[in-house]
Amino acid sequence: MSGRREMHRNTSLSVRKTRIAIAIAIGVTLGCAFAIFFPHGLFTSSTPILTRTISKSIAQVNSDSCESSERINMLKSEFVEASEKNSELRKEIKELTEKLRLADQRKDNAQKQVLALGKQQKAGPFGTVKGLRTSPAIIPDESVNPRLAKILEKVAVQRELIVALANSNVKDMLEVWFTNIKRVGIPNYLVIALDEEIAKFCESKDVPVYKRDPDEGIDSVARTGGNHAVSGLKFRILREEFLQLGYSVLLSDVDIVYLQNPFHYLYRDSDVESMTDGHNNMTAYGYNDVFDEPAMGWARYAHTMRIWVYNSGFFYIRPTIPSIELLDRVASRLSQEPHSWDQAVFNEELFFPSYPGYDGLHAARRTMDFYLFMNSKVLFKTVRKDANLSKLKPVIIHVNYHPDKLPRMKAVVEFYVKGNKDALKPFPDGSNYL
Repeated sequence: MSGRREMHRNTSLSVRKTRIAIAIAIGVTLGCAFAIFFPHGLFTSSTPILTRTISKSIAQVNSDSCESSERINMLKSEFVEASEKNSELRKEIKELTEKLRLADQRKDNAQKQVLALGKQQKAGPFGTVKGLRTSPAIIPDESVNPRLAKILEKVAVQRELIVALANSNVKDMLEVWFTNIKRVGIPNYLVIALDEEIAKFCESKDVPVYKRDPDEGIDSVARTGGNHAVSGLKFRILREEFLQLGYSVLLSDVDIVYLQNPFHYLYRDSDVESMTDGHNNMTAYGYNDVFDEPAMGWARYAHTMRIWVYNSGFFYIRPTIPSIELLDRVASRLSQEPHSWDQAVFNEELFFPSYPGYDGLHAARRTMDFYLFMNSKVLFKTVRKDANLSKLKPVIIHVNYHPDKLPRMKAVVEFYVKGNKDALKPFPDGSNYL
């Protein structure tokens, strides 16, 4: 048993030695082969590869640098373009913000009007229902003209006053105008001087006067304009200054003689309260006028409603939204239609109803008593010839129907103030002018 074990150990040792010898031989053989085929060594080629790699990286950096410069220029261009668009957007935002503000203001005014009108209510018994006639006054905005606001605080009584526009062309009539206002004892009146001469004249006579800030669009007309041209200015001035400041205005031409205080005879239940050009009950207050067209046979008679126009030279206007809209419409049309007559435009905007393509003005209006607020046609054609009517004492006489205004104004003073019963007789009913 021991002999077998010894022999097996010797055999294993012999095999191990043989394997080691074979491995050494293979190693030597491979070493010789490498020496023959790779005389400069296996890793000598790594240097040019690295060099190529670094060169390629440098070239890539240079290329990226050029591309970066172009990219920067492109970004600058995009930035400038974006800035311009941003400015445009800011401008649009500003315009939209202003429109939104105005829309909110209109909405706010409308809501205030609704609140002022009160809550909804049921209709009462038959014959007892009365609609609301008086629009609420706007909220005063003294920022539109702080200088005028201070003047009005001193002149106005209960936020209302008489206002007249005048230039040097009507200086003599203006003197008759304010002399009789003083005589009656009316404290709340103001002259808007359209030139420096009138401003100094009023100051010298202790007449409340306001000289507007320079405005070439208005001043060019004010300096040289006749009665109609100057008359057209009043709508714009009333709207931009007096009504926005929250004052009710009795707008007056200067060809008017004051015999009583008109504020004692106003109703103040409408947006506009105006004297009429009518000369009797029908023409002044309206009537059913039948139009006859025989060709229509059975339907030959067509009924129409007629009323003589309001006089735009004497009306009381309250600071309400409908009143301001009226002045906006009239002033806008007069600026676009230079040959239009302001009184015609005033009445069209005040009376024409809504119809397809046109929204009429929703303003309340009242016609003044034509015997109290009398035009010169009523005076010279009717009143002076009637013993009873001639005893009446009007509030004002407006010499609107006659071009010889100053002598007729003086005659009115003689007749009603000084008691000269013959003062009106020399004048014809109408005029000698065509």
